[in-house]
Amino acid sequence: MKFYCLCAMETVSLPESDLTSLPTVSVIVPIYNGEADLPELIQCLQAQRYPTDRVEYLLVDNGSRDRTSELLQSILHSLSLTQDNIRVRVLSETQIQSSYAARNCGIRATSSEILAFTDADCRPQPDWLLHLVQPFVQKVGQPEIDPEINLEIGVVAGEILPLSGNTLLERYADRHEILSQRHTLSHSFYSYGQTANLAVRRQALEQVGSFRPWLTTGGDADLCWRIQQTGSWQLQYAEQAIVQHRHRSTCRELRHQWMRYGRSNRYLHELYGVTLEQSLTAREVVYRLGRWLVKEIPLVCRQSLSQQNTSRLNASRLQTWIDSMLDTPIGLLCRYWRTVGQQQTKLPEMARHIEPLPVAAPARNL
Repeated sequence: MKFYCLCAMETVSLPESDLTSLPTVSVIVPIYNGEADLPELIQCLQAQRYPTDRVEYLLVDNGSRDRTSELLQSILHSLSLTQDNIRVRVLSETQIQSSYAARNCGIRATSSEILAFTDADCRPQPDWLLHLVQPFVQKVGQPEIDPEINLEIGVVAGEILPLSGNTLLERYADRHEILSQRHTLSHSFYSYGQTANLAVRRQALEQVGSFRPWLTTGGDADLCWRIQQTGSWQLQYAEQAIVQHRHRSTCRELRHQWMRYGRSNRYLHELYGVTLEQSLTAREVVYRLGRWLVKEIPLVCRQSLSQQNTSRLNASRLQTWIDSMLDTPIGLLCRYWRTVGQQQTKLPEMARHIEPLPVAAPARNL
């Protein structure tokens, strides 16, 4: 399935008349135990250049057990005392522990024309929302419909770039662009965007329903695929709509991430029949480790010795050397965890349920 790429300028500069005619947007952020991320997230939302009278931010607490709820109320109080006219609403989803159920809570609470999604541990850039919404309002030469609205675009995916990290595992993920939307956009079944940076036209949701609330992973692919399968909507990639996201920095976090990828593969296989990822076999492990020991390690050592005497090896070069030496073992671990996640899970019957979204009159003003 093809997707369409919008390569926008680094900074969006629109006439004042264009800014006032932009669609209404609700940015929905599910939060679970997000007290460490909330201060920076709010700063990023306050820095958005999208017209403040056209956007609201819905922060949905998904049953957090830390100080998230307290901090959210404190944020609301602080915003009420400042001159900042950013509109923030705090919602709560406690019945279902799932980020997709939390997003549905936000969807039900608004009638905005465009619904944008990001996560609490993401850092949207100031022009993020302008770039993300831009494909929905491109002029497409169809005056019989509406010269300002592109009704063929139902979903827009922005790009996800890493926040700077210094650990071995963060550097591994950065080299392999683990978080990039380019991987999901090239899926052989249909393109899809991750909900860390995604926008959906409300009309598309009214047609296919919201997220499957009982899913715990894979819901972003499921929603994008349902929308595209109607034949009425396209997905577009807005490369300059950027959020930054932290890579996993510990083995525990990395294991959880890749096992979740495996569970997602299984769920989507059961829902759509898509091919499962090839499982990692013992034979492949033996082959890859043998190649690593016999070929890759000697090659890295020779390259290091030829470039600079080891006694003068500085910290940066040593770090690069270590990264190269351990790239293959880390990659094998990730594939193993994905295989385990794929093999040890089954789609819960409740997760097949799609939450319908009643048709609502679009909100022209918030």
